[in-house]
Amino acid sequence: MHLNFHFLQYLCPVLSSEFKGKTITECFSQSKDELIIHTSDEQSERFIRAHFLPPQIYYSFPGQFSRAKRNSINLFPEIIGETIQSCQVLQFERAFYFEMESSGILLFKLHGNRSNVLWYPDGEETPEKIFRNEFQEDKTLNWKDLEKNLDLSKESFGALDGNASKYLPTLGKVPREWLKNQGYIDATLPEKWELMQNLVDMLSTPLFTLAEKEGDVFLSLLPEQNPIKTFSDPVEAVNELFYKAMVVGNFEKEKKQLLKKYGDELKKTENYITKSRKKLEDLQNAQPPSQIADVIMANLHKFNASQREYELEDFYTGKTLNINLKPNQKATDLAENLYRKNKNRQIEVDQITQAIQSKENKQLELEEKILELESMDGFRDLKDFKKNHKEDKALQKEQINLPFRQFELQGFSIWVGKSAKDNDEMLRHYIHKDDLWLHARQVAGSHVVIRNKGKASIPNFVLERAASLAAFYSKLKSDSLAPVIYTEAKFVRKVKGLAPGAVMVDKEKVIQVPPQGPSEDIIS
Repeated sequence: MHLNFHFLQYLCPVLSSEFKGKTITECFSQSKDELIIHTSDEQSERFIRAHFLPPQIYYSFPGQFSRAKRNSINLFPEIIGETIQSCQVLQFERAFYFEMESSGILLFKLHGNRSNVLWYPDGEETPEKIFRNEFQEDKTLNWKDLEKNLDLSKESFGALDGNASKYLPTLGKVPREWLKNQGYIDATLPEKWELMQNLVDMLSTPLFTLAEKEGDVFLSLLPEQNPIKTFSDPVEAVNELFYKAMVVGNFEKEKKQLLKKYGDELKKTENYITKSRKKLEDLQNAQPPSQIADVIMANLHKFNASQREYELEDFYTGKTLNINLKPNQKATDLAENLYRKNKNRQIEVDQITQAIQSKENKQLELEEKILELESMDGFRDLKDFKKNHKEDKALQKEQINLPFRQFELQGFSIWVGKSAKDNDEMLRHYIHKDDLWLHARQVAGSHVVIRNKGKASIPNFVLERAASLAAFYSKLKSDSLAPVIYTEAKFVRKVKGLAPGAVMVDKEKVIQVPPQGPSEDIIS
């Protein structure tokens, strides 16, 4: 109710007493939607602080305020030197103004997300200067037109059939909620009148309560269950509201956001460990590819050009082995691939084992950081936490829409561009010169990058899987086997005049792989 007429009618007389005779010495802003006015006289100084960044519309009147040395600009030079004579509320309106000895008017229009501060020099009906220039209608606003006269008689109430919003449009959310909870909607007209009179009596009592609902702190003139604090001074009440909502509230909000980000990262890490352990178990228990290759080589006489599917006796296990050849693939080529895969098998086992160990360490670190965050109770702790964990800078930042899809394979990050323009964006701003860059050969498709900064050589199975993604996200998606070029990112350059996504590539190599999209072997 801090934007409400029923609160402002108590606030303004106190402000009038506290600010009368004070001269405006500074008016500045340290953020786009916050205005700070410094006033002083021979006895003391006082500030007016208006924060109008939706949805946080708050104001306060602190006795002290430290102006930042940087990112601070002076505003409203027209009011510097003006001396405040009084503070007045506009009748039945969400607005109040400071009247100057020069008869100038500094109006605070508290219309929710369209709140503003307007300056009217002596006698002017339209403002000379407004704080939030995006509201064009405020540039021609006559402040006297805001004031309203309401007929609050019983006859008027009856003529409106007890419609509370029409009878007293200044009520606002909290009083309307109170009426609703008292059964106002289904009450008879006499019952509604009695409830309305009870409500008006409570609104006429200068007792101000801070309460909380669903995580939001608000000010009320009505009795509230489990109040945070109760005040008899409206300035103290609105100052405490500002502190609770803007300082404590913003801290809790940022803390909650960080906890969610670290919690999500912990879930991803736990999921990675679970999947990798399953893959490692399957890999260790699976038949060695070299044994399948041995069976193929021992039965080369059974293969012919017209057949692609074969059933062979596996002399290692005694079971039937199903062999499927791809179009134009020879049995010897398949056996060669299997022998190569067998050589890479131990490398893959070692890589998965190392990746699991690394992720388990990360899991412990994340759990410790979450416990540290949960114990914090102020912005200073939060600031120190960010300073001490600079390695999490990307995680701590606001979420941004990245130009690439992200996958992970045995500890290697694989990025896939989302569009031609995103390919350029990824190349220009995100990748390192030592990363490995891949692209389907001579066709349109996504740029694919294996992150490799500070790491050893990339295992063949990681290279092949990334290449299969490059083929999948290209015009070769439906081919059984696709050529993919790859090179270090430092040999890929964007030349002026090339179409979006088009690049010049030096020192490229080619690998043939079957196109394959995301599956259980990689984690997104």
